[in-house]
Amino acid sequence: MEATVADSGEMISTCEQENPLPKDNHSSKEDKSDIFEPSECKIPKTDAGDTAVQLDEPPSEIIEVKVVYNKNKYDVSAPANTKIANFKKQLQGLLGVPDSMQKLMYKGLLQDMQTLESAGITKGAKVMLVGSTLNDVLAVSSVTKQEVVELEKSSAVKEPLCKQKMHRKVLDKGVPDDVMPGIKNCHEGLPPCPLTGMLNKHGGKVRLTFKLESDQLWLSTKERTEKLPMGSIKNVVSEPIAEHEEYHIMGIQLGPTEASRYWIYWVPAQYIEAIKNAVLGPWTSLF
Repeated sequence: MEATVADSGEMISTCEQENPLPKDNHSSKEDKSDIFEPSECKIPKTDAGDTAVQLDEPPSEIIEVKVVYNKNKYDVSAPANTKIANFKKQLQGLLGVPDSMQKLMYKGLLQDMQTLESAGITKGAKVMLVGSTLNDVLAVSSVTKQEVVELEKSSAVKEPLCKQKMHRKVLDKGVPDDVMPGIKNCHEGLPPCPLTGMLNKHGGKVRLTFKLESDQLWLSTKERTEKLPMGSIKNVVSEPIAEHEEYHIMGIQLGPTEASRYWIYWVPAQYIEAIKNAVLGPWTSLF
């Protein structure tokens, strides 16, 4: 019996030696907590309010300028960091001139990606606006229903312009006495003076002035002068006048359809290519 107990005791002692258990469970838990508890963060905390203040950009200065358009002055204000493209949209709402038809001038032509500040525009500066409202453009190119019908008929049969009824009414009056001399089979650059002595569809005198520095074509009659941005002109077509090939019929298309063409008669032939290049760009002659 003692031997058995002794043997049992020895067995217990042996197990204790092989797999010792902690004598104090409480102290063991404390040790583990010390191991897994995260250490204190050494990075100083930043107050949320301070961060917001640092991220906020200072407001841009408001610039008040005078926009000159059609001899009238308009007071307009905008932040200094406003891009010219956005400034044009602001003027569109104010003056009714589509932003795509605007040219802004301040010590030269302003580019859309510039800002008011980068362009050197300061408080009180005068900015010149060049452009036409849609109503002005449509007024220049107004046509009657009868002319539209005649145009559609002539387009269907591809009749030469000088043979069409709507053009014969002007051409049958003959070459104007004061028209500039025409030269066929010749190409010259635009003259330094306006092209004069030509006629419109009503038989009235027409003068063309090319303002290349402001990218404009000035179309003048006895009643008015319309300053057309080159970008507003969709196309320019022309055709020699039969038996007077030194002169052309020329149509300036101001809208999306052929019905919006402004017809000009007795245009000197030597300037036709230069006119197309000035209005549409020199690449158009390649097509």
